[in-house]
Amino acid sequence: MRLTNSKGHPTVKGLAPVIDRSRDREFMREAMALAEQGAALGEVPVGAVLVLEGQIIGRGFNQPITAHDPSAHAEMVAIREAAAAAGNYRLPGSTLYVTLEPCSMCAGLLVHARIQRLVYAATEPKSGVVVSRGEFFAQDFLNHKVLVEGGVLAEECSAMLSAFFKARRKG
Repeated sequence: MRLTNSKGHPTVKGLAPVIDRSRDREFMREAMALAEQGAALGEVPVGAVLVLEGQIIGRGFNQPITAHDPSAHAEMVAIREAAAAAGNYRLPGSTLYVTLEPCSMCAGLLVHARIQRLVYAATEPKSGVVVSRGEFFAQDFLNHKVLVEGGVLAEECSAMLSAFFKARRKG
């Protein structure tokens, strides 16, 4: 069992890299740029990036309308791309950055994909299951625990969502 990753950084139990928070804002800004791409297509502006060993290996923005796919949430799109790039549906040691608190579908996906860490920006009072409508990741029945950090660039992401829905109501 390795005690360091491919870059020589120490790992926890030989499996997951030690958490590096130094680039959280940078990666969240990448997710915000993706959210803006979705908004330009008329999609709810949510963006996500999946990072492994400091590199983005998956990107996504909401596209259920344009893809005619109710599961095409930003998290789902980013994780699908990352899994294809990694050649494995399990992505231990990775961090998902997303501009909005995940729903139940996406939270379940994080567990199944063995995502180590979730960093989200804004809370989602209607359907977010990380803190708003429950604490999904605290459930005893889960076979994988996801570390969670919220509020990174929350004000900016909330403002983007508010502006999108305000414009939609006017249009």
